[in-house]
Amino acid sequence: MRPLDGITVLDMTRVLSGPYCTMLLADMGARVLKIERPGTGDDTRAWGPPFVHGESSYFLSVNRNKESVALDFKEPRGRAILERLIARADVLVENFHPGTLDAIGLGYGQIAGQHPRLVYCSITGFGATGPLRHRPGYDAVVQAEGGLMSLTGPGDGDPYRLGVAIADISAGMFAAQGIALALLVRERTGKGQFVDIGMLDSVASLLTYQAGIYFTAGRTPTRMGNRHPSIAPYDTLAAEDGTLVLAVGNDGQWRTFCQVTGLTPLAEDPRFASNAARVEHYGDLRPLIARVLRTRSRREWIDRLVPAGVPCAAVRGLDEVLTDPQLVAREMIQSVAHPTAGPVKVLGVPIKLSDTPGRVDHAPPRLGEHTAAVLHTLLGLPPEEMARLSGDGVIGLAPPAAES
Repeated sequence: MRPLDGITVLDMTRVLSGPYCTMLLADMGARVLKIERPGTGDDTRAWGPPFVHGESSYFLSVNRNKESVALDFKEPRGRAILERLIARADVLVENFHPGTLDAIGLGYGQIAGQHPRLVYCSITGFGATGPLRHRPGYDAVVQAEGGLMSLTGPGDGDPYRLGVAIADISAGMFAAQGIALALLVRERTGKGQFVDIGMLDSVASLLTYQAGIYFTAGRTPTRMGNRHPSIAPYDTLAAEDGTLVLAVGNDGQWRTFCQVTGLTPLAEDPRFASNAARVEHYGDLRPLIARVLRTRSRREWIDRLVPAGVPCAAVRGLDEVLTDPQLVAREMIQSVAHPTAGPVKVLGVPIKLSDTPGRVDHAPPRLGEHTAAVLHTLLGLPPEEMARLSGDGVIGLAPPAAES
């Protein structure tokens, strides 16, 4: 058993925020029917390199455990099929440009009356209300307008975009949470509802203590490189063979750090004795720490500091991270068999439930791989009708794997 067993999700999303959301739902047992354009499919099927036997690594990374139904719902016969699928669904997720589905009669307000139990989730750049509601959302744009880029990068250099699409991913996570909450409410009331997720809202909610600085002190936090605005030393520093992260979170850890590194006098220096003092005088403190840390390798410092209770770590590349025995033990690196790409490694399920865990069952689908099975089993369409619809371009049927 998985938490969302028996829940059918109509996934009308593409690229990242929506597919990430529906992947999380699929991992937890939902049957996710990914509606894609015949012939081309999700935009990310063409994003690369790298490709694995013609399959985009980008697409493979966020579409496991789903069934692909290639359907042109702008064509009247395709629209009729879509409406029948909506009637069978518990959840509909979409991340079209704001107003796109409303313009063709598929917005929440237009179908909620006919399907009152439907949970309808819309992921947009700026949400369904407010003066910017019609503006499209792109990850880099939202990272910029949401303040994240103003906080990321060197203090004396350009702002940086985070190395992963955090605006898309956080919106997808909040969407999955919102859908789960709406389904819980439906169990109590029998009624679905609208889940309105804005990427800008999602990014703003990540500001947490940085927003607290602005609200409390009335000053705008700025880029500080890898320093922390309220904790010191909390930074990246050079060891003999690479970069080390040091995260001294309290005065006890600071005194231990000074002992282990041979900097005991600094623990008693009034400029550094308390965290507030260290933050204030960090410009004086950092060179003193940096000089000592450069004398040993990252591993030597980690082996000395971590057992003593001082948080630190090496800055690792993905080649190190994705072969980490800890992640392997936690089943965060998994392999699935794809019919054309062969064995494909994917990330695992981060939420570990003791009694009803999620799991990675199936590889990301080929375009239209499940069209025939879904339309036959759910809607009763006979093979000859599907053949006609395929010939007219209304649906897409994937060839057998051996012919791909």
